[in-house]
Amino acid sequence: MDALLTALADWKPFNAIVVGDFMLDQLLKGSATRLSPDAPVPVLHVQEQHSLPGGAANLTLDLLALHATVSVLGISGSDPEAKILRDNLTEAGVDCVGLIEDASRPTTVKRNLIGLAQGRHAQKMFRVDFESSEPISEQVEAQLLRAFDAALGSADVVCIEDYNKGVCTPSLCQAIIERAKAAGVPVLVDPAPIKDYRKYRGATAITPNRTEAELATGIHAPEDSREAHREHLARTLLDSFDLDTIVLTLDKQGALLAHRDDPQTVHVPTTAREVYDVTGAGDMMLAALAAARANGLDWVNATRFANAAAGLEVEIFGVAPIPVEKIHDDLLRQRTSELGRPRSLDEVLVQVRAARQSGQKVVFTNGCFDVLHAGHVSLLQRCAELGDMLIIGLNDDHSVRALKGPERPVNNQNHRAYLLSALQCVDSVVLFGEDTPIRLIEAIKPDVLVKGGDYTPDTVVGCDIVEANGGKVVLLDLIDGLSTTRTIEKMRQTTPN
Repeated sequence: MDALLTALADWKPFNAIVVGDFMLDQLLKGSATRLSPDAPVPVLHVQEQHSLPGGAANLTLDLLALHATVSVLGISGSDPEAKILRDNLTEAGVDCVGLIEDASRPTTVKRNLIGLAQGRHAQKMFRVDFESSEPISEQVEAQLLRAFDAALGSADVVCIEDYNKGVCTPSLCQAIIERAKAAGVPVLVDPAPIKDYRKYRGATAITPNRTEAELATGIHAPEDSREAHREHLARTLLDSFDLDTIVLTLDKQGALLAHRDDPQTVHVPTTAREVYDVTGAGDMMLAALAAARANGLDWVNATRFANAAAGLEVEIFGVAPIPVEKIHDDLLRQRTSELGRPRSLDEVLVQVRAARQSGQKVVFTNGCFDVLHAGHVSLLQRCAELGDMLIIGLNDDHSVRALKGPERPVNNQNHRAYLLSALQCVDSVVLFGEDTPIRLIEAIKPDVLVKGGDYTPDTVVGCDIVEANGGKVVLLDLIDGLSTTRTIEKMRQTTPN
């Protein structure tokens, strides 16, 4: 994971072209607490309406969240929904010159009816689709290719997002693949659920899920099948369609990575997740793979990065782009959990950026936390209630000795950090060796700085910095009779000579 984390620490913007089926997802939300009096069907009382870019348009937003500049190539109708789609993309910073208007067909719209019954989790009740799957005309195809040629010179990667809605015709896909390969630009494809993959022939990589791969090959590879059987499935696709790489996604089993010129396949496991909604996971997978390859990651690390991105996507209800900072933070959490160690300041700053992108409030406190006791836990739980993310600045062993004397700390810095990190209310622990945590406070710029009630505002280090940045300082009462010094003294008194 070190190579992946190193690459993420030096993440660079890139240019991508997205070709595919652009859609508008409409969400109609409300309560569904009664049945219709004239038929045994639930009634949705609509209270909210939202329109979001879907399909290849959602992939575009995913790429933007990964620091891409995106050129889009697709079609829309000449209808009110087309304006909504264009406005949404333009507002996000996308140049829609390559989104061709075709008055002969409707804008593809997925209208989702989402009900909330008895205060429970939102549940999709029904979906209404407006679309045409007729292949685009030769005239529209020529327009798209002209737009592609104009964008190719600055592109680092090309993504084809095929939902089989008529844009990704065999002739268009082959023209794009041939022109991109001639320019040395990789083409990554999220294939449609179709039987014939010939239109993707020669692509750099494809990312089918298990069901899509089974449909395209006629090979059945259920979840309980042996790995050799899944490898056969992947190799069949590689050999049949002259592909360089395949990333076969296998849900909770992770992904299988295979290359044409390497007989060894690689199984890339995924982290167990709470799955709320798999919608958009395929888009996020393709976006993350493209972003990782554009940033020079090898295929194994690119797949690990994409697995993490898709995993975060399924943890949310609906579809939302996952920023690179959030993926970086998730991978750092996994590594910290594996090693049981504190984070570096650079790693904490990744976490802080991810939190702030989500509108979260960062809380900071500091201390030695030598012998963890109920007073510490109470203080930290109350700290966590003041915001969304609690970061602890922990005195390292050297600074504890300077403050408390040569017999302290009782527990070394890694053990103290491990115990604190195990608390549910703590999001991150970072060491400091100076007399005060001012360096951490200047870098993190917390929204809330917390100290115990034995301080006064004018004695809190960093108070001026936090308040100058619009934050606040909070003093919390300590629990009488509980302190590390008293705990150690009591332990000594009860220890036999």
